[in-house]
Amino acid sequence: QPEVGKPMRNCYSLPGPDFTYGMYMHKRDGGVPEAIGHWESVKARPHKRVMPRDFVAMGRGAVDEGCTTAREFTLYYKFMDIRCKDKNILRYGYKIPPGMTFGRPPRPSTPIFDVMQHRYKELWMEEQRARTVVQHVVKKKIGEVRENRTTFLRMHPLPVKEESFWHPQRFVKV
Repeated sequence: QPEVGKPMRNCYSLPGPDFTYGMYMHKRDGGVPEAIGHWESVKARPHKRVMPRDFVAMGRGAVDEGCTTAREFTLYYKFMDIRCKDKNILRYGYKIPPGMTFGRPPRPSTPIFDVMQHRYKELWMEEQRARTVVQHVVKKKIGEVRENRTTFLRMHPLPVKEESFWHPQRFVKV
Protein backbone atom coordinates (compact mmCIF):
# COMPACT_ATOMS: atom_id res chain seq x y z
CA GLN A 1 0.00 0.00 0.00
CA PRO A 2 1.21 3.56 -0.65
CA GLU A 3 2.38 5.70 2.20
CA VAL A 4 -0.10 8.28 3.47
CA GLY A 5 0.34 11.64 1.71
CA LYS A 6 2.80 10.34 -0.88
CA PRO A 7 2.10 9.15 -4.45
CA MET A 8 2.51 5.52 -5.42
CA ARG A 9 5.97 4.59 -6.59
CA ASN A 10 6.55 3.74 -10.24
CA CYS A 11 7.47 0.17 -10.95
CA TYR A 12 9.68 1.03 -13.94
CA SER A 13 13.34 1.86 -13.66
CA LEU A 14 14.35 5.04 -15.49
CA PRO A 15 17.31 5.12 -17.91
CA GLY A 16 20.56 6.83 -16.91
CA PRO A 17 21.44 10.54 -17.21
CA ASP A 18 23.08 10.10 -20.65
CA PHE A 19 19.80 8.86 -22.19
CA THR A 20 18.09 11.21 -24.71
CA TYR A 21 14.31 11.17 -24.83
CA GLY A 22 12.71 11.52 -28.28
CA MET A 23 14.32 11.18 -31.70
CA TYR A 24 17.71 12.74 -32.37
CA MET A 25 17.93 14.48 -35.76
CA HIS A 26 21.52 14.60 -36.98
CA LYS A 27 20.86 16.93 -39.95
CA ARG A 28 18.58 19.53 -38.41
CA ASP A 29 19.34 19.55 -34.74
CA GLY A 30 21.30 22.77 -34.35
CA GLY A 31 19.38 24.13 -31.41
CA VAL A 32 17.74 27.53 -31.11
CA PRO A 33 20.20 29.46 -33.35
CA GLU A 34 19.53 27.21 -36.30
CA ALA A 35 15.77 27.25 -35.67
CA ILE A 36 15.70 31.06 -35.62
CA GLY A 37 18.22 31.61 -38.41
CA HIS A 38 16.97 29.10 -41.02
CA TRP A 39 13.23 29.14 -41.41
CA GLU A 40 11.70 26.55 -43.68
CA SER A 41 9.57 28.77 -45.88
CA VAL A 42 7.23 27.69 -48.63
CA LYS A 43 7.33 29.57 -51.91
CA ALA A 44 3.92 30.75 -53.05
CA ARG A 45 2.97 29.31 -56.39
CA PRO A 46 0.86 31.47 -58.67
CA HIS A 47 -2.70 30.22 -58.49
CA LYS A 48 -4.51 30.34 -61.81
CA ARG A 49 -8.22 30.35 -61.20
CA VAL A 50 -10.28 28.23 -63.54
CA MET A 51 -13.41 30.15 -64.42
CA PRO A 52 -16.73 28.25 -64.55
CA ARG A 53 -18.30 27.30 -67.86
CA ASP A 54 -20.61 29.84 -69.48
CA PHE A 55 -23.62 27.68 -70.36
CA VAL A 56 -25.65 30.64 -71.61
CA ALA A 57 -23.05 31.52 -74.25
CA MET A 58 -22.55 27.85 -75.16
CA GLY A 59 -26.31 27.34 -75.55
CA ARG A 60 -26.56 30.45 -77.72
CA GLY A 61 -23.68 29.20 -79.89
CA ALA A 62 -25.25 25.74 -80.18
CA VAL A 63 -28.53 27.22 -81.38
CA ASP A 64 -26.64 29.38 -83.90
CA GLU A 65 -24.92 26.22 -85.21
CA GLY A 66 -28.30 24.52 -85.64
CA CYS A 67 -28.27 22.02 -82.76
CA THR A 68 -31.75 20.73 -81.94
CA THR A 69 -31.38 17.46 -79.99
CA ALA A 70 -29.87 16.86 -76.58
CA ARG A 71 -27.11 14.70 -78.12
CA GLU A 72 -26.07 17.53 -80.46
CA PHE A 73 -26.03 19.99 -77.54
CA THR A 74 -23.86 17.58 -75.51
CA LEU A 75 -21.40 17.18 -78.39
CA TYR A 76 -21.28 20.96 -78.87
CA TYR A 77 -20.62 21.50 -75.13
CA LYS A 78 -17.89 18.87 -75.26
CA PHE A 79 -15.97 20.43 -78.16
CA MET A 80 -16.74 24.13 -77.62
CA ASP A 81 -15.71 24.84 -74.03
CA ILE A 82 -16.57 28.51 -73.37
CA ARG A 83 -15.63 29.90 -69.94
CA CYS A 84 -17.00 32.92 -68.08
CA LYS A 85 -15.03 36.11 -68.42
CA ASP A 86 -13.10 37.40 -65.38
CA LYS A 87 -14.74 40.76 -64.73
CA ASN A 88 -12.70 41.52 -61.59
CA ILE A 89 -15.81 41.26 -59.46
CA LEU A 90 -15.02 41.69 -55.78
CA ARG A 91 -15.80 38.25 -54.45
CA TYR A 92 -13.71 35.75 -52.58
CA GLY A 93 -10.91 34.64 -54.89
CA TYR A 94 -11.26 37.41 -57.46
CA LYS A 95 -8.71 40.10 -58.26
CA ILE A 96 -8.92 43.42 -56.45
CA PRO A 97 -8.52 46.53 -58.61
CA PRO A 98 -5.34 48.50 -57.88
CA GLY A 99 -5.79 51.49 -55.61
CA MET A 100 -8.94 50.14 -53.94
CA THR A 101 -9.07 50.27 -50.16
CA PHE A 102 -11.57 48.75 -47.76
CA GLY A 103 -13.01 50.10 -44.54
CA ARG A 104 -14.06 53.52 -43.39
CA PRO A 105 -12.12 56.59 -44.50
CA PRO A 106 -10.18 58.34 -41.73
CA ARG A 107 -11.67 61.34 -40.01
CA PRO A 108 -10.29 64.71 -41.06
CA SER A 109 -7.78 65.99 -38.56
CA THR A 110 -8.99 68.52 -36.00
CA PRO A 111 -7.26 71.90 -36.37
CA ILE A 112 -5.35 72.32 -33.10
CA PHE A 113 -5.40 76.13 -33.46
CA ASP A 114 -9.22 76.14 -33.21
CA VAL A 115 -9.06 73.86 -30.17
CA MET A 116 -6.60 76.15 -28.39
CA GLN A 117 -8.71 79.26 -29.07
CA HIS A 118 -11.94 77.58 -27.86
CA ARG A 119 -13.52 78.05 -31.30
CA TYR A 120 -15.75 74.99 -30.90
CA LYS A 121 -17.04 76.29 -27.56
CA GLU A 122 -17.98 79.59 -29.18
CA LEU A 123 -19.80 77.84 -32.02
CA TRP A 124 -21.71 75.74 -29.52
CA MET A 125 -22.64 78.79 -27.48
CA GLU A 126 -23.95 80.56 -30.61
CA GLU A 127 -26.08 77.53 -31.45
CA GLN A 128 -27.49 77.50 -27.90
CA ARG A 129 -28.31 81.21 -28.08
CA ALA A 130 -30.07 80.77 -31.43
CA ARG A 131 -32.00 77.80 -30.03
CA THR A 132 -33.19 79.76 -26.98
CA VAL A 133 -34.33 82.66 -29.21
CA VAL A 134 -36.35 80.25 -31.36
CA GLN A 135 -37.86 78.61 -28.27
CA HIS A 136 -38.79 82.04 -26.89
CA VAL A 137 -40.55 83.02 -30.16
CA VAL A 138 -42.44 79.70 -30.23
CA LYS A 139 -43.49 80.16 -26.59
CA LYS A 140 -44.81 83.65 -27.38
CA LYS A 141 -46.85 82.29 -30.26
CA ILE A 142 -48.34 79.62 -28.02
CA GLY A 143 -49.32 82.29 -25.44
CA GLU A 144 -51.47 84.19 -27.97
CA VAL A 145 -55.18 83.40 -28.19
CA ARG A 146 -56.02 81.52 -31.30
CA GLU A 147 -58.75 82.94 -33.42
CA ASN A 148 -61.92 80.86 -33.58
CA ARG A 149 -65.19 81.39 -35.41
CA THR A 150 -66.71 83.59 -32.73
CA THR A 151 -63.81 86.04 -32.60
CA PHE A 152 -63.65 86.11 -36.40
CA LEU A 153 -67.40 86.94 -36.62
CA ARG A 154 -66.99 89.71 -34.02
CA MET A 155 -64.23 91.31 -36.04
CA HIS A 156 -65.91 90.75 -39.41
CA PRO A 157 -69.69 90.69 -38.95
CA LEU A 158 -71.84 89.13 -41.64
CA PRO A 159 -73.69 91.55 -43.90
CA VAL A 160 -77.26 92.17 -42.74
CA LYS A 161 -79.96 90.76 -44.99
CA GLU A 162 -82.31 93.38 -46.32
CA GLU A 163 -85.93 92.59 -45.66
CA SER A 164 -88.05 92.54 -48.76
CA PHE A 165 -91.58 93.85 -48.38
CA TRP A 166 -93.06 91.97 -51.28
CA HIS A 167 -94.77 88.69 -50.46
CA PRO A 168 -96.63 86.39 -52.73
CA GLN A 169 -100.43 86.63 -52.50
CA ARG A 170 -100.90 83.11 -51.16
CA PHE A 171 -98.69 83.79 -48.04
CA VAL A 172 -100.60 86.92 -46.97
CA LYS A 173 -103.05 85.05 -44.73
CA VAL A 174 -100.33 83.00 -43.05
